This record gives sequence, C-alpha cells and structure tokens, in this order.
Amino acid sequence: MWDSCCRCLGVKSAERASQCEEAIFHAVTLSARSWRKNPRLCFGERRNQAIARTFKQSPPMLIQRSISRSLSFHRAITQMKTASLAHNSIIRHHSYFPIYSRRFFFLIPQSLPFPMSTPPFGSFAATGKESKQPIAALLQVGGVKITKDDVVRENDPANNVPDAIFSKLGMQLHRRDNHPIGILKNAIYEYFDSNYSGKFVKFDDLSPIVSVKANFDDVLVPADHVSRSNNDTYYVDAQTVLRCHTSAHQAELLKTGHSHFLVTGDVYRRDSIDSTHYPVFHQMEGVRVFCSDEWVDSGLDGTSYAAMDLKKSLEGLAKKLFGDVEMRWIDTYFPFTNPSFELEIYFQEKWMEVLGCGVTEQEILERNGKIHSVAWAFGLGLERLAMVLFDIPDIRLFWSTDQRFTSQFSEGKLGIKFKPFSKYPPCYKDMSFWISDSFTENNLCEVVRGIAGDLVEEVRLIDNFTNKKGMTSHCYRIAYRSMERSLTDEEINQLQGDVREAVQSKLKVILR
Repeated sequence: MWDSCCRCLGVKSAERASQCEEAIFHAVTLSARSWRKNPRLCFGERRNQAIARTFKQSPPMLIQRSISRSLSFHRAITQMKTASLAHNSIIRHHSYFPIYSRRFFFLIPQSLPFPMSTPPFGSFAATGKESKQPIAALLQVGGVKITKDDVVRENDPANNVPDAIFSKLGMQLHRRDNHPIGILKNAIYEYFDSNYSGKFVKFDDLSPIVSVKANFDDVLVPADHVSRSNNDTYYVDAQTVLRCHTSAHQAELLKTGHSHFLVTGDVYRRDSIDSTHYPVFHQMEGVRVFCSDEWVDSGLDGTSYAAMDLKKSLEGLAKKLFGDVEMRWIDTYFPFTNPSFELEIYFQEKWMEVLGCGVTEQEILERNGKIHSVAWAFGLGLERLAMVLFDIPDIRLFWSTDQRFTSQFSEGKLGIKFKPFSKYPPCYKDMSFWISDSFTENNLCEVVRGIAGDLVEEVRLIDNFTNKKGMTSHCYRIAYRSMERSLTDEEINQLQGDVREAVQSKLKVILR
C-alpha cells in the first residue's frame, strides 16, 4: 500500500513515508498525553513547538493522516475533558419536550431536544489549534436553562450520570439520513406511510431527560423491578432519569390525543461491555389505538382484533426490511402489554429476535383518556437490526467519525454491506480483586468505560472464587482494541494503570 501512494504523499520512499507518519503520530500522542495532565500547558507554545519540529519537512497529506490517527485514540480518552466545553452552545427550540420522563416504549408538549454536535478536535489537523466546538449545549426548558451541571451532579447522591454519557446527549444518530441508524429509521417510516396513508405521526426529537413517573410508573413497571435500580438506570436526581426506552413518551402522547404515532430516540442504560452492548443506543416505538366501532363488525373482541392487526403490520415490516423470511411469534411478558409477543425471523441460518410488542394494558389507555378503546404497541432496537442489515460487527462503530466508516453509507440505501477497513489486534489485560458487598459488574464497566472510552472492546469475568474467610475474588479480562489503528503497549499500560487506580478508589475493592 505504501509503495502505491508514496508519490502523492510527496516522499521519496515507502520506508521514509512510514517513518514520517510514525514520528508525527508520536509527536501528537505525546502532546495529547501532556494535555491530559495539564490542558493549560498543552494548548500553548510547548505543544506547538514540539509538533512544529516534526511537521517542518513533512508533506501535508501525511501530516493530516497522522494527526487523525492519533486523535482517533485520544478523542475517546479525553471525552470527559472535552465535555467541559459544553457551556458555550445553546440548543434550538422544537415543538415538543417531554417533562422529565422508561419502558419498552412517552412525551409532553413544548420540547427541546439536543442539537447535532461536532466531534472534539474536529479542526485540529488543519489548524494546529484545538476545536472549540462543544459536544452538547445549554438547554432551555420552559424558560429554565439546563447546563451540564444540571445533568452531571457530583454533589447529588442520586446522580450517576458520568461525563462520558453526557457527551453523547445531542449526537442524535437517528436523525442523520446517511447514517445506518437514520437509514433504517427512514425505511421503517416509509413502510408505515405507504401502508397507513400517513396516519402515523412521527416524533424523533423528544428530550431524553424524563421523569421517573413517565419512565416507569406510567408504563406499569413494578416498584420493585430491577430496572429501576441505579445499577441499571442513569439518574439525574431521585425523580429524573435519562430515558431507558422510548416508551417514556407514550402516556403523554396518548393524553394529548394521538392515536397513531412512532417515537424514535436515543436511550440510556448502564450495561456490560462487548460488541453488541453500549450504554447509549436507539429505539423506535409504535402505537396504534382502535375505537370500538373499528372491531365491532369483525366478530372478534377488541383484544383479539388488535393482536391480529399488530401481527399483520409487523410481519409486513419484517418483510420490508429482511425480505421473504420465515417468521414465528413467541409469547412473552411485558408489564405494559397483555398479551405480549416477540417476533423472530429465520435469518442467516438462525432465529433472530426482531422486536417485542403486544396489546396495550387497559389501565394505560384509561389513565390517558382512551376510554372504550384498545391499542397495540411495539418497540425495537435500531442498532440490533442495523448490525445485521449492514453487516456491522461492533456496536462502537455506529459512533465512529472515521470517513472510512461514514462514507460507506448513503441516504435511502438500506442494507449496504459494511466493508471492514481495519483488522487491528486486541490487547488483553487481566485484573483481579476482592469484591465488596456493593460491587456490581455494571459499576465496573462504567469505571472502565470512563477511563478507556471506546477503546475498550470487552470486559469479561474469567474467574471467581471465595476463600475460607468468605472473601470473594473476581478476575476480569479487559480487551482493548481501536477500530482505527493499532494500539501501543505504552498506551495500553497507561490505560490499564488508570483503570486499576479508578476501580480501587471508586468501587472500594482490594486489588490482588
């Protein structure tokens, strides 16, 4: 590869090009590490002089590529630092804003979602100066301004939202028409538009900051349900959360008179770390309400009529997305629907769950003014389906700003197969410690992700035992892998050292 591009890079040999890129990469890496320790020093003469010495005789294209290579790594490490720039931008107004509102699929008028954001350091390679463009903004809800300090509250014992999660607010991948998540969302919209003559109202800009009542109570999640735990949910305060599902807007939409609607948005759950799980992902919920005169002549009761229509609608959607595939319905349980189902399809030689759905509980309808009605509701995870449709192997890729990823997808083109642009090897590090009574794996994953960002590929328990004194030891294997470049031993050792220190101090464990 090097031999074929040496001429356009402006260097005399492949060996020299490689040396140039490595030198530039290490210059930027050194500078960015210094920034982690002292940002004030880094964004000054020391950094500029260090990089300038390396850049002086290097071709511009090589410089740009090398800086991009370095920054792709340090962007993840510095997420928490760059989030502090969030106070400079003001969000735009929108027509709906849910009051502080989880379920498998709710809203309130007057909403302000979050604006698209530009990745940190987006212009660094071109200017030699850090980008000042903030990650998220200053929110204004009902005339009240909400800043990062309103979402990440170190002094509130109920708050467990880290900077890394705050930095994802406003990214809104589902509103980008040339992104796999946006492409899939639009394909589903097209299906409902073509089959229901525009009856379904679409909401994709509702705020992810919702009330505990809307997230849990309004969708009949039991008071003792595990999903309410701060081990599973991000709490802004004792009565406010980052929505765990788009169902957090269902009750208010019903209450305001909507009978056919689709809600799409980013949802937040504290979760494990592997190739299919991420603490921020995207869901779509659909709801359709029937009046009694719509089923009275069918010979069926309202529940049976709604269930029949639900299955017909979703089987059509599955065919739209996956073609003429074999399907089956599985009876299941959700607190907000009865009966409840999961739709599975036989795809790529195995059964795959596509979505969950059911006939809405009468209590939800009656609470929200839908008397003598029945309804169905469904909810699906967009990442899960997009990974299959586009052959995307790792959920972290959806958040990549690397043009080798983003340039592969185009608006309206569903199912373009992703072509891997890198096969960098993972680096494994093991960590053993004696756990405390309060230890949970989700808390461990939060700490690891807070240090390593998207450079951590997997955290997996590989061994555990209890000694004669009743103390329990866990050993976790952490896999580090960049989707864009090879990681050095020095980088990994630094990350692992930081992880060990943070795990010991934050989780109150005893390292072994």
